[in-house]
Amino acid sequence: MSSLINSIDFPFILGSLIKVAVFWIFIMLTVAYTVYAERRVLAVIQNRLGPNRVGWQGLLQPFADLLKFIFKEDIIPLAVNKWLYVMAPVIALVPAMMVLIVYPFGPSDVPLPGGEVLSQLVNETAAKFNLGWNVDMRTFDLQVTSFNVGLLYVFAMTGLGVYGIFIAGWASNSKYSLLGGLRSSAQMISYELGLSLSVVTVLLIAGSLDLVKIVEQQSGWGGMRWNIFGGTGGILMLLPAVIAFVIYLVSAIAETNRVPFDLPEAETELVAGFHTEYSSLKFALFFMAEYVNMTTVSVLATTLFLGGWNGPGVASLPWLGPIYFLGKVFFFLFLYIWLRGTLPRLRYDQLMSFGWKFLLPVALLNIAFAATIAVFVF
Repeated sequence: MSSLINSIDFPFILGSLIKVAVFWIFIMLTVAYTVYAERRVLAVIQNRLGPNRVGWQGLLQPFADLLKFIFKEDIIPLAVNKWLYVMAPVIALVPAMMVLIVYPFGPSDVPLPGGEVLSQLVNETAAKFNLGWNVDMRTFDLQVTSFNVGLLYVFAMTGLGVYGIFIAGWASNSKYSLLGGLRSSAQMISYELGLSLSVVTVLLIAGSLDLVKIVEQQSGWGGMRWNIFGGTGGILMLLPAVIAFVIYLVSAIAETNRVPFDLPEAETELVAGFHTEYSSLKFALFFMAEYVNMTTVSVLATTLFLGGWNGPGVASLPWLGPIYFLGKVFFFLFLYIWLRGTLPRLRYDQLMSFGWKFLLPVALLNIAFAATIAVFVF
């Protein structure tokens, strides 16, 4: 243990753990207040009152809901497969959280206010304990880690989420839960194809699987050379980029089981779908997993198509980067809510036909179109 603490890598490990904790707290608050925002926005759309009693304008309602989940009785039906039943919510939530470590929420080497004083304080304290640290906190990166196949890591982790939903449906030993789990598995596998293929256009433009490089290549045109506008491919790549963005958006909505594609939780047919038999904190984990997935696909859309943290003035004011980034993410979350209050639910056969007979062929044709243009541009 002492050799680990004395290691020159320990400050990096400690810094990464701090970033993980900060990002975890941030995503939990985002999830909590996305639920609150959804209830308030839907109330406005439907001309009624939303939560407005707990705290000013109901702002403490998420914490009241958390207390309700904590103190609610935890019931495990007798006929379930207990271990799988308990593990399913964890399997659904953990992969959704793990993808957050590779997203760049802002530019590299962002200046930290008071970082020089803080660095000196930490190094002097470490020297008193004979620790060979040389910490420099004058600047820091707004991401936990970066590696050159970050996009593959994102798809690998998000693809695991279907296991939690299917296992929940099967382990519950209920026909409603099983049908919800089967529906979700078929739906997520079907639309995962369209979502993955839509990203190929971005890869042709960027030429990299590294999310940091994909964002940095969108820094031109005063921070507005976003991939949705053609990116480094210019005006010639505009049309395939827009088509890819639309395919991604539709696939992401279906992938996260949201209206109009929320067939796994169709309460008119399946009670509550795959989580019918869940209550208390285990239900809360499924609830959180849905909204974390909404956030992660919004973050990925922002990173791949809307320039990530890029925007006017970021080059001179780096702290504008995370503000732009969060603004774009919240735009996508608002779009989710808006669609829920606007569109009706599709029939299941319409859902599957649209994915296989329309979205997938269009995605394949768009790849061929983008590749043909890329041959001449690059």
